[in-house]
Amino acid sequence: MTSHRIDASLDTAIDVLTAEREPVLRVDDGDTVTVRTLSAAGYTERQASPGADAPTLVDPRRGHCLVGPIAVTGARPGQVLAVRFDALVPDDWGYTGSGGVDTELNRALGLADPTSRGPLLWDVDAATGVARNQLGLGVRTAPFLGVVGLPPEPTGEHSTIPPRAVGGGNIDCRELVAGATLYLPVTVPDALLSVGDGHAAQGDGEVSGTAVECGMTTTMTLSLLDDAPVAGIHADTPAGRITFGFDADLNAATTTALDRMVDWIAGSYGISRAEALAMASVAVSMRVTQVANRTWGVHALLPHDAILGPDAA
Repeated sequence: MTSHRIDASLDTAIDVLTAEREPVLRVDDGDTVTVRTLSAAGYTERQASPGADAPTLVDPRRGHCLVGPIAVTGARPGQVLAVRFDALVPDDWGYTGSGGVDTELNRALGLADPTSRGPLLWDVDAATGVARNQLGLGVRTAPFLGVVGLPPEPTGEHSTIPPRAVGGGNIDCRELVAGATLYLPVTVPDALLSVGDGHAAQGDGEVSGTAVECGMTTTMTLSLLDDAPVAGIHADTPAGRITFGFDADLNAATTTALDRMVDWIAGSYGISRAEALAMASVAVSMRVTQVANRTWGVHALLPHDAILGPDAA
């Protein structure tokens, strides 16, 4: 196993998902990579005040400011790329935007007018695990990367904004903290992973469209699997097992996440799908992962201790 280090720069930054760009790093199965990413906006310095502009690394920027693609030698479609997050350390500041954009949700909330913006600027203390904003209000941090993705197909440049059932990308799942492993079915030769969009803290839904957006130093181990316990994008996290659904239709996204969780439960315990659905009804929580990115994200969460075996007390 080899350890690598890569930082955000003009040579390594990318704002689309694509298989047509030369890799910025090549690793082998089982290698560890430490990646230093900027915020989603790619700010190269702290904002002077909440909502103020600041210089960005990529200008103009089409999507999230990511680092990639990272090639995993020998990866091929049909395999699964396991991304284990060993450590995630946020930068010491971040920001959250709110309102002021004409979206369906903001209109419903009465916050579409530009004068209704409510940006926050945060001081992030990684050592104490607390972020505090200019209002004097704080939250506990739980750092993760919002975007972890592969190109959805071998050709073209693809937006980083919507999460995809093929390739992943802007998943925005708050459970992908240190200790979690995300499983992405390989879509293109060498996988070509791009990562970024650090979040120091976020609630399920990311309801304003942003979290505590920040730069992040992420250490991750990349491994290749020939098979996985369940189809599609899924994860094993400190909170439990997770399956995902992504669709413009919330019902369809929910059905996909639940369907795959039913498969996972049935396969794990040697029971029928009908029995697994009944167990899911009493043990699984369905959560809206994010609402902000043109595509609904839903995840099904099965806590590790939610189903007790026959011999458990």
